Amino acid sequence: MNKKESIIRNILNSILPIFLAFVIGGVVIACIGENPMETYWILLKKSFLSSTGFMNTLHYASPLILTGLAIAVTFKADLYNMGVEGQMLFGGFFAGIAGAYITGMNPFLHKFICFAAGVLCGMAFALIPALLKAKCRVNEMVVTLMLNYAMAKALEFLSTGFFRDLGSGYVATPTIKESAMFSRFGRSRLTMFFVIAVIVLIIMYVVMKKSKLGYEITAIGKNPEFAEATGMNVAKKTIILMLLSGALAGLAGAGYMMSEQFKYTLNFSGTPGLGWDGMLIALLGGHSPGGILIAAIFYAALKTGSDNINMYTNVPKEIVTLIQGLIILFLAVKFISERMDLKGRRLHNGTDQ
Repeated sequence: MNKKESIIRNILNSILPIFLAFVIGGVVIACIGENPMETYWILLKKSFLSSTGFMNTLHYASPLILTGLAIAVTFKADLYNMGVEGQMLFGGFFAGIAGAYITGMNPFLHKFICFAAGVLCGMAFALIPALLKAKCRVNEMVVTLMLNYAMAKALEFLSTGFFRDLGSGYVATPTIKESAMFSRFGRSRLTMFFVIAVIVLIIMYVVMKKSKLGYEITAIGKNPEFAEATGMNVAKKTIILMLLSGALAGLAGAGYMMSEQFKYTLNFSGTPGLGWDGMLIALLGGHSPGGILIAAIFYAALKTGSDNINMYTNVPKEIVTLIQGLIILFLAVKFISERMDLKGRRLHNGTDQ
């Protein structure tokens, strides 16, 4: 199969799950007595066709771009960093602490310190499974999954204890200082954090597609034993990739804190969470930076549109959650197999049969 057919196959395997999810969602909408086309038009109009709505969509896409990249950079090397959610929470929490407790500082420097705190925390948390994987051959998927819950509980303890804002009516850390907050553009929620996320995306594109590390990521993902045999230090690369993934997750948490939440609460990341959403973004985007950008904006558009659906129709906003779940379900199905060409013919050793 040539490169062109491979790209088309990947695009179709991303578009078909979305199409089927919207078709089934339309059936559900019709069953409750509403017009599916009207509902979807409202979702589209409020997400893309109004300037404020589109800017809000870009705002919600900002952390998703980074968590999607955090997943993709390890998945392409056949590593499964399932701890992006915990790394994002850890980074966001201490970015918030730095933003709240450091006073009288230049706004640029204050934001830089908050970002640095988030990145370092994300890397520190990713280092644990990285060392266990590289040195002890411990399964990174199990370790990172379990550490997510440990981190959530640890941050719950800190936010209800030592770092709790006693003036708040619910569990929360103190609000970050104005010098640590990103200003919004006009009437929208969009901030400079989106620009930073795009810059990081461009850097990661160069790293993954044009650099030596990018080629090593691909080699490790295809055959780690062969990569080791050719002289590549796979254990060292594993640690580097996990730290890079943790840094991206921590950056996402810090930016989300400074542009949206401004304090840490027990539902800081939402449900199911920005880290878990990043996995869907990476899958939809085919683990490529360009695809992740498109997938993040699309996924954010669902959130922006869902806030308006039940304002203009009788359709509950939870219909978007249903569509998201169906997309995840259909993504598990490879509608066009790598062993088949676009005409449905089986391939054998790269040739038609």
